Amino acid sequence: MITLRKVKEQDIEIIRDIAAATWPSTYLDIIGQAQIDYMLDKMYNKGELLSQLMDGYIYLIAEEGESQLGFTGYSIIDHEARIYKLHKLYVLPSAQGTGVGKILINEVFNKVKDAGASALQLNVNKGNKAKDFYLKGGFTIKESVKLDIGEGYFMDDYIMEYKF
Repeated sequence: MITLRKVKEQDIEIIRDIAAATWPSTYLDIIGQAQIDYMLDKMYNKGELLSQLMDGYIYLIAEEGESQLGFTGYSIIDHEARIYKLHKLYVLPSAQGTGVGKILINEVFNKVKDAGASALQLNVNKGNKAKDFYLKGGFTIKESVKLDIGEGYFMDDYIMEYKF
């Protein structure tokens, strides 16, 4: 049985491990190893993740027994408009297609809806097959963006949105 639990500071290494195990199979053909290394170091270093937890980001880990299978992270980005953002949702390659991603996204839907969200947004790389997962789940493509993330690297993404 898959259970979800809220991430605490001592769980940061689990988030880092899942990201490191997931990113190569997700992004290698899209952005290459050098950009993967750069982004993992920038977005998943302990200081950044701790800062996010302190700033109100909610991270959830999906577990089955003693095994961690995936995680998600979200936060509110516009208090006035009640818009939340799904910052991260990654499932280990060995657990993809087992419903773990669906369990994680449904929990985020439930949490933000209960909090009064008007919408849930996310960024997804245009070449990432997860885009189809989100479309199937009721998200629409709101816009296309190309974000400079430094060191000559860009994120070529769709901003997707689910309206409540």
